[in-house]
Amino acid sequence: MNTDAHLDPCVFVIFGGAGDLAWRKLVPALFDLSRDRRMPADFAVIVVDRADLDDAALRRRLHDGVKRFARQGQAAGGEWARFASHFHYQQGDFKRLETYAALGARCADLEREWGALARRIFYMATPPSLFGEIPTYLGKAGLNKVRARIVIEKPIGSDLDSALALNAVLAANFEEGQIFRIDHYLGKETVQNILAFRFANPLFEPIWNRRYVDHVAITVAEAVGVEHRGGYYDHAGALRDMVQNHLMQVLCLVAMEPMVSFGADEIRNKKVDVLHAIRPIQPDAVHQCAVRGQYGPAGTGRNGMPGYRQEDGVDPGSETETYAALQLYIDNWRWQGVPFYLRTGKRMPRQVSEVAIQFRAVPHQAFPPEASLGWQPSRLVISIQPDDGILLGFQAKYPGPTMQLRPVDMRFNYRESFKAPAPEAYETLLWDIMNDDATLFMRADQVEAAWRLLMPVIEAWKTSPPSDFPNYAAGTWGPEATSFLLAQQGHCWPLPVEASPPDPAAKRKP
Repeated sequence: MNTDAHLDPCVFVIFGGAGDLAWRKLVPALFDLSRDRRMPADFAVIVVDRADLDDAALRRRLHDGVKRFARQGQAAGGEWARFASHFHYQQGDFKRLETYAALGARCADLEREWGALARRIFYMATPPSLFGEIPTYLGKAGLNKVRARIVIEKPIGSDLDSALALNAVLAANFEEGQIFRIDHYLGKETVQNILAFRFANPLFEPIWNRRYVDHVAITVAEAVGVEHRGGYYDHAGALRDMVQNHLMQVLCLVAMEPMVSFGADEIRNKKVDVLHAIRPIQPDAVHQCAVRGQYGPAGTGRNGMPGYRQEDGVDPGSETETYAALQLYIDNWRWQGVPFYLRTGKRMPRQVSEVAIQFRAVPHQAFPPEASLGWQPSRLVISIQPDDGILLGFQAKYPGPTMQLRPVDMRFNYRESFKAPAPEAYETLLWDIMNDDATLFMRADQVEAAWRLLMPVIEAWKTSPPSDFPNYAAGTWGPEATSFLLAQQGHCWPLPVEASPPDPAAKRKP
């Protein structure tokens, strides 16, 4: 099997590894890393769960996940057998100390076999209710030593108080440098490229401020409903599930100040500075800067889409929002007075994640009136998914004897330019954990600052139930009130773009 001899030996312990996350994301990512020669020569994956399985049954289940979800496709020949030989199953109760004692003994046996100390990575792929339990037992069992790392998925709390409590448990058993809080959005190539685009290109950074930027709109839209997550989602909602983590992370990358170095804490310090600079939301002004929505049914028959309240696992009278939009201001020298609009929703017309930066108009319009009939403001769009790329829209003269301006686009597409497959987000993040690089992971103060910012909205929505849910039809861009949020400043939501140009052949088809 292809390996990287420069990596330290590693033991991955996946708590809850018989579940969906390991099957769908973690193990396919590890398999793709092994194909790319990015796994240690000595490694083992120990799956700890309550299910009655043995090594063979576990490997069969994980093989099915790799065949379905691995980026590089199915394993050929004995490739899977060699990779799967590193996987072992341990049945145990997450709340019994004996489970952790047996786990420690197994890790020690592997280190004796390898003749070297291993980095021990404890990944909590469990329900959030266990996030506060597992670190405590790891500490009691003495498995929190210096070479140990603990990985926690979102949600990190459901509000500020629960996030503070969870961070306190983690801090009581591990040093901050041992804790990796995953937001898989930060593993996406295009999200990471925001830093490269801003700080490696002198053409754009000088105009990345209030003098030239009119407003910024960040959209994360999903075409699907809640799918198999109805039970979880009905207790979370769009604000907790997407805004507090994914959208806030993107906002920080767009708005942060230049870093002195590419060190993990340097970058994370700059991101926390953004959160601290965001103007606090006053409880009595929530209705002026936040909009919520819930999708209702649309269409009939085979093409019909159910409303949120008709989804599996959802309360028929649910008041949980499936759409959330915010207007925020960052009170610092770079961004003072520039509105940042954030929106996310389920059952949108299509899946899209993008950052649209609209620039200010020219100070004086010197062209004749007939020249600007199709005038549009210049804007830069960073498309995160599904079509990764960057689009710059500007004005150009239309061919002909008279001066007529038309908007045109300059496009950059990742797949067309680099001709190389981008790793999946979890590949990047698991690789960083093995290399002890925390750059793309959230720090405790960042998590808490994001919750502190949103608590007035959470509390206002909790004490004032919606009277109009459902208030947008599945397959639309959200409730009508979301347009008014921008109209207050004379703005409107940008229509999401595609980073790749349309296929000319498609236009010729009848």
